Amino acid sequence: MRYYRNSFLRMLAASILIALAGCSMNGNQAGAAAKNPIGISETEQGFSVAEGEDQVLFYQRKHKSMDGKYTRANYIHPLYGLDGEILTEDFPADHLHHRGVFWAWHQLWLGDKKLGDNWAAQDFFWDVYDTEILTIDSKSRGLKLGVYWKSSLLTDADGRRQPFVKETTTIRVHRAEGNMRMIDFQIELLALKDNMRLGGSEDVKGYGGFTTRIPLPDGLAFTGTNGPVEPTNLSVEAGPWLDFSGDLGGQGKTSGLAILCHSSSPGYPQRWILRRKGSAQNPVYPGRHPVPLSREKPLVLRYRLIIHRGGVNDINLDELQAEYNSSSDPIFSKE
Repeated sequence: MRYYRNSFLRMLAASILIALAGCSMNGNQAGAAAKNPIGISETEQGFSVAEGEDQVLFYQRKHKSMDGKYTRANYIHPLYGLDGEILTEDFPADHLHHRGVFWAWHQLWLGDKKLGDNWAAQDFFWDVYDTEILTIDSKSRGLKLGVYWKSSLLTDADGRRQPFVKETTTIRVHRAEGNMRMIDFQIELLALKDNMRLGGSEDVKGYGGFTTRIPLPDGLAFTGTNGPVEPTNLSVEAGPWLDFSGDLGGQGKTSGLAILCHSSSPGYPQRWILRRKGSAQNPVYPGRHPVPLSREKPLVLRYRLIIHRGGVNDINLDELQAEYNSSSDPIFSKE
């Protein structure tokens, strides 16, 4: 009788310890989320990201348009600098389809049928079917987004749009340290139909992919791995990172935005479409010739934005690029 009683007591004690451990783990995770400097809040239109009182970015989940035209969703605007300046533009007069920080392509092919154009925001619909707020570590948080690509050009018998690509994008926002902030993008594209292909513009420029529509003040400095870069009509080689520094906020002081391409991304180091006036900045992938999308293994594109005060010489982008290339995929935990 004593044996069974002691066994029962040992089992009861073990169960209590396991329960307490679980509570401790949940409490630690909740505590980490509560103490994290990055706050993410959901709104009717999307998600607002801030660090304390400082706005960082807004993710546009819902579709928005201008008088029913140029409908867009699934992008970042505004993106803020460290002193509150707005670093992106939406519905710019010269290219009304441009929008903040976005990732899009002109060519979306199902066999020999073209399914809209999510760069030009034509015959395309972003179905953001899932969102998760992530606590990654004590200094960063993120958004994980599930997006079905749909088009009015691919419907079922009842006229409902059918998904043809599944996008999973993770946006990771780091706390500001010193005079800079890092924001990471991991974009995964998985075909839901056989014979899906994706490509940039069909002309020799081949632009398309991860894109930033930033202000272009007079005197904006374009700098790559080997120094100053002058934009041309066609894509240029400039190394894995490109910095844009100048009076981006129109406040009479210099700030900058750098785009870093991760070495795991196809085409690394990607070529660049750069513009001094009235357009966007884009590390090009895949270019004018479409590439197939797999139904089993997603295409993965990784980029890092570095928002900074001062010019390109105020940060060490070669060192930051090396650190980024050495980073593995982060482990994300859902709140």
